[in-house]
Amino acid sequence: IKGEIESRDLQINNKFTKDAQVAFMHNARKFLGDKFVRTAKPHKLLAQDKLIAVKLHLITRKTLGGIQTNLDGQAFNQHNQLIAGLYAAGEAAGFGGGGVHGYRSLEGTFLGGCIFSGIRVAEGISKST
Repeated sequence: IKGEIESRDLQINNKFTKDAQVAFMHNARKFLGDKFVRTAKPHKLLAQDKLIAVKLHLITRKTLGGIQTNLDGQAFNQHNQLIAGLYAAGEAAGFGGGGVHGYRSLEGTFLGGCIFSGIRVAEGISKST
């Protein structure tokens, strides 16, 4: 592990780095908003006092999927049967990306669709009671 970290640390000051993560950090910081708010300045890991290992399980953030529902937000099971009393709205129902905005939707544009689907689910719940 130490060898991998040392190899990575050598790439921090290399402006022609071949390390994809280091290159991504440098490129992200070219945008002013990312430079000051979202992306930490690249630094050498072994220059820190302590290192903490974290095991990651990679997942995708935007699947454009979600719980399958009907137009009232009622959830279906794997056999395509309605699950009594279970509803889903917003990104849980797959609305956060593939809805009105398509595959090229931008962060921050999901709220309207999520509110719309939430209203539809509320109307569906009120119809069933």
